Amino acid sequence: LSLSLSFRIQRQRMVRSYFCLLDGRSALTRTGCLLLCLSACLVLASMPVAVAESVAMYPGTAVARLQRVVANAKTLTVADLSAGWDTVRRRILAAGGLKDITDAAPGNGYTGHAFNDYNHCDLTTMRFDFADEDNQGRVDMIAYNNPLGNGIRIASDQSLGPGGSWSTCMMGCNTDPPQDVAHVQFRSRIAFKLVWCPPAFSRLVLVDDAGRLLAHGEPSGRLPSLQQRSMNYELVRGSKYAVEAERIGAVEGAQA
Repeated sequence: LSLSLSFRIQRQRMVRSYFCLLDGRSALTRTGCLLLCLSACLVLASMPVAVAESVAMYPGTAVARLQRVVANAKTLTVADLSAGWDTVRRRILAAGGLKDITDAAPGNGYTGHAFNDYNHCDLTTMRFDFADEDNQGRVDMIAYNNPLGNGIRIASDQSLGPGGSWSTCMMGCNTDPPQDVAHVQFRSRIAFKLVWCPPAFSRLVLVDDAGRLLAHGEPSGRLPSLQQRSMNYELVRGSKYAVEAERIGAVEGAQA
């Protein structure tokens, strides 16, 4: 039973039990309803807070897949993320459940853009029944029609669990709540976000949807341009997603 389905079932049980208690039925029936309501409350209380919030606020989240991706990201060491950029990017893709596909057309599984510019740096894990959602003007500066479902299905590594992964656009993430593609179009939390660290923008961090640090490193080789890296940081400036990037960047600056 999926976490999202379990959440909905327990919530429905609580509502039915509440009205059963109010409608004047026999004491025996009311006792049964009370026990059912208490049971549902215990199940909901046993869910991690982040899981319950994901299901309630962002029903498009592939929760089990998100948890696997976050766990993968936490295993990435400083050394893992301090190799040549091409190698680092492939490691980030793999951690997020995305294949490295550079010989397909955009929309047909191409992931060469993922984490390679300033904007496509959110790793989003969404349920497949939400993967075909269109923007339809909900996220500013994103194409009105941006069908991504087919590409998501092709590029997603299914060994990480149900649902798909995609590197969605960060624009709009510096508001509370975030108004980016993941949270608005796909109604999903992100598993992690790549942010380049000011002021030098030579280091990067991966942070989760709460802004907590998962991994960091200093890749070498041919990085995205300095302009792209600085623009990436500008998208998160002033938000929870900027905190760890600024902290790591400050340490780098002090050591320079």
